[in-house]
Amino acid sequence: MNPSVPHGRRANSLNSALGLGERLFSSASERRFAEAIEAGLDEVEAGLLREMSFADDLADVTSRYLLEAGGKRVRPTLTLLTAQLGTGNNSKVISAAQALEITHLASLYHDDVMDEANMRRGVASAQNVWGNSVAILTGDLLFARASKLMSGLGERAISLQADTFERLCLGQLHETIGPRAGDDPIEHYLRVLADKTGSLIAAAAQMGVIFGGAPEEYQAPVMVFGEKIGVAFQLIDDVIDLSPAADGTGKTAGTDLRAGVSTLPLLYLRDLARSDVAAADLLTRIEREINAVIHAAGNDATPDESELSAAIGELRDHAVTRTTLDEARRWSREAVEALAPLPNGPVKKALTRFAEGIVERSH
Repeated sequence: MNPSVPHGRRANSLNSALGLGERLFSSASERRFAEAIEAGLDEVEAGLLREMSFADDLADVTSRYLLEAGGKRVRPTLTLLTAQLGTGNNSKVISAAQALEITHLASLYHDDVMDEANMRRGVASAQNVWGNSVAILTGDLLFARASKLMSGLGERAISLQADTFERLCLGQLHETIGPRAGDDPIEHYLRVLADKTGSLIAAAAQMGVIFGGAPEEYQAPVMVFGEKIGVAFQLIDDVIDLSPAADGTGKTAGTDLRAGVSTLPLLYLRDLARSDVAAADLLTRIEREINAVIHAAGNDATPDESELSAAIGELRDHAVTRTTLDEARRWSREAVEALAPLPNGPVKKALTRFAEGIVERSH
């Protein structure tokens, strides 16, 4: 009942969480700033282990499973980072950061059930180990614990958490149902990303401003930044999904496509296929081979994935994937532009570098 999970896969550092090198902070004051973030991350990590304890042997194991599998802790890092626009770390900032990370972890348990995912963070997904019911209930337990932490921060935190949770659920619902008649599939997809990913990152940035005592006028800029950078992050994931390398994440090339997820490169291909014969041919082959793989799996047969792998490789090299990269860069650029009202300094510098790093990553 207690599968082996790699421990210590996340280093408490700005470089681990946001991809920021040490040379970004060269002055003594900037180094003190970075040290404050890292000290806060250590507090958050210790608190996560403490808060994800339910005095129940099974619940303790299942709830800590994905926590111990790794993760960059992007959301708590952003909370700690924007808190530096005010008075910096304090107990409320730490609690908010913990609650947001627990909310994120809870959503992963539910997402993996709905997506029928086999792997998460390089280990077997929770429902693969314990089944759907235990995975769903574990996610529910974590949502409850996150809400309990937020309740200790007052009505404003509770309201923000509820609004964010509502958007998470609506995003998943709209993804599950798909675009309705008259909806533009690409616009629908981007709205789903904003709700499912951007909303929680935006909340993390906003919480830091609120509980770090920063000026209220900084809330809107960091919220816009968070939502846009969340969309950019997911669009880069769409491109990375087409990579042939299984880089420790447990994913093979086209994992999302094989699961029936219409990522942005595929949506662009469908749009192009209406007027381009070569695009229509590639789309037909991708959809045919995905259906063949799904059919074979449903009949306990070993599918021949060579044709599908070749088609995914063509999609990876196609212009629609370059267009997806351009779209990710646009969202990242707009995220940085939203930071204009913030004062110059290490916070703005770190957020800007994070946005740039999002579109540079390869895994």
